[in-house]
Amino acid sequence: MKEKTAVKGQAAEAAARQYLEQHGLQFVEQNVRYRFGEIDLVMRDGKDWVFIEVKFRTHSQYGGAVNALSAAQTRRLRQAASHYIQINRIDAICRFDVIAADPTSIQWIRNAF
Repeated sequence: MKEKTAVKGQAAEAAARQYLEQHGLQFVEQNVRYRFGEIDLVMRDGKDWVFIEVKFRTHSQYGGAVNALSAAQTRRLRQAASHYIQINRIDAICRFDVIAADPTSIQWIRNAF
């Protein structure tokens, strides 16, 4: 069961990357992992850096993908992005976006948190 979920997650991240590139963002990195958190996608929107969390749900029950991001996940993503910014010496505007996907649609939430 976990393998199917991982495959769907990877497919959702690939679809999210393609969607964002079609909307003018430039891909930088994917699946940046630290012991305290992970960044699904790192992209550039002009001069701005964008840290993206991709959420995929096969069903819309319980609020679907849009409501799947917990406070703990948000905290881990912020911590991972802060570390990424420090080690890469980034001095630019940064934001956090969420891609909420299901089998029929993609929703892009800019400045999600």
